[in-house]
Amino acid sequence: MTPPPRVLSIAGSDSGGGAGIQADIKTITMLGGYAMTAVTALTAQNTTGVRLVEAASPAMVAAQIDACVGDLGVDAVKIGMLGSPEIADVVAQRLEQLAVPIVFDPVMIATSGAALADAATIAAFERLMAIATLTTPNVPELAALGGEAALRARGIAWLGKGGDAEGPEVTDRLAVPGADDVVWTAPRIETRHTHGTGCTLSSAIAVHLARGLSLPDAVAQARQFVRAALLAAPGFGAGHGPLGHFAVR
Repeated sequence: MTPPPRVLSIAGSDSGGGAGIQADIKTITMLGGYAMTAVTALTAQNTTGVRLVEAASPAMVAAQIDACVGDLGVDAVKIGMLGSPEIADVVAQRLEQLAVPIVFDPVMIATSGAALADAATIAAFERLMAIATLTTPNVPELAALGGEAALRARGIAWLGKGGDAEGPEVTDRLAVPGADDVVWTAPRIETRHTHGTGCTLSSAIAVHLARGLSLPDAVAQARQFVRAALLAAPGFGAGHGPLGHFAVR
């Protein structure tokens, strides 16, 4: 029996279960991976917003990473919400020692609009983008990171997610240094149940990279999973509801 790919999620906890560590665990599990976690922050949130955030200590985050990698091993890493520049730095220090695919979702703002990274934390993203196999910003995150031209100039592989753009279609663009861009366009799924789409996409990409898929193939398969989960959303909550991870077969 082939063991499942081991995927470490380094991200914040979402008490409502729609995004963060919770969405990552669901995604990795549904795609046949083995999920491990390093929790960077606790959030009190639901579909209507984030009520309180408490970051973990950098030492605690580092200890979680060390505990997982040192005993269980790891085949890919997904990075989400970090909580502080100190945590970003310690995560980068640990991951610079690994030779596995790394998918960095530069979480800055929750679906509800709450800020999840301050300016100092965003500045610390540079070190993580430099070691990541892929960085996956949405429209406002891409702008905050300097835009397409800046990322291309720095030689960073990135997936520009178009879900936040206007229009009846969603366009995602994969840009890898030295290769032609790969572009996917699909009809927009009209729903308010979009909480955790970025977390789900980045975790799914990490699972497929851990299995040895190429970057374009990993992104293509992950996009299909997200679209299926959007269509299977259970309808929970009064605001931006969660996806239907467990309904995807």
